[in-house]
Amino acid sequence: MSKYVIITDSSADIASDILSDGDLKIVQLDVLVEGEAPKPNCDVDAKDFYSKLRSKKTATTSAVSIDAFAAVMEEYLAQGLDVLYLGFSSGLSGTYNAGFVAAKELSEKYPERKILTVDTLAASLGEGLLVYYAVKMKNEGSDIESVCKFIEDNKLKLCHWFTVDDLFFLKRGGRVSATTAIVGSMLSIKPVMHVDNAGKLINVAKARGRKASIDALFDRMKATAIEPENQVVYISHGDCIEDAEYLANRIKNELKVKEIKIGYVGAVIGAHSGPGTLALFFLGTER
Repeated sequence: MSKYVIITDSSADIASDILSDGDLKIVQLDVLVEGEAPKPNCDVDAKDFYSKLRSKKTATTSAVSIDAFAAVMEEYLAQGLDVLYLGFSSGLSGTYNAGFVAAKELSEKYPERKILTVDTLAASLGEGLLVYYAVKMKNEGSDIESVCKFIEDNKLKLCHWFTVDDLFFLKRGGRVSATTAIVGSMLSIKPVMHVDNAGKLINVAKARGRKASIDALFDRMKATAIEPENQVVYISHGDCIEDAEYLANRIKNELKVKEIKIGYVGAVIGAHSGPGTLALFFLGTER
């Protein structure tokens, strides 16, 4: 069995438990905070980042170029390793396409190597959870084709449920109208959203008040989770750890899940969703 490396991008908000894996490479997207030079996502302190957003500074992000992906992939191909790239949803970013094009070009230069790519149709720790499963399978001895097939077969079972605290970040990204943002903020209406089968962020429902929106995330998991007692569940938050812990405790107490990991929504996603974002990721019967 040929040795291989798993490559992903920093929009996956990779959990620290798999960052130490020597055969996982994270390609960095850049984040630009108003008045500052661009930084790779890994160099952005999450708590400081959300503090700046709360003080009304704006942030933008940029996808990875084809050349940048090619440079990372070729580093491993030249060592005789195969490559599996698990990318940020094409429904939200051009990042995956850049990785795909780089892989296609390199396959002509290295015809003896396997270069596989998967559009995870996922984001934040949803993408990160798929990477977790891929790394786990790799460390247990699965070959590159088996890992790739598992991710392809299960990516549309990877459920993403989000809510946000500040609708004006969604307005700026064109996710909601100005009227919706203004009226929703006045009435304390919080959206309940998910990433659909096309990898796009969709507004599914509305809840009156923050707690109701968090409980709605739990309700979605309760209705669709596959054997929660055997699952590792991820929760990511935009500097609202108390809300993340409230959700985690409900899941632990009522669904008896195997394990829950909590992490930050990284700057790449947080620039568009804002402080107070809360997201839940698990395997379900459908997205």
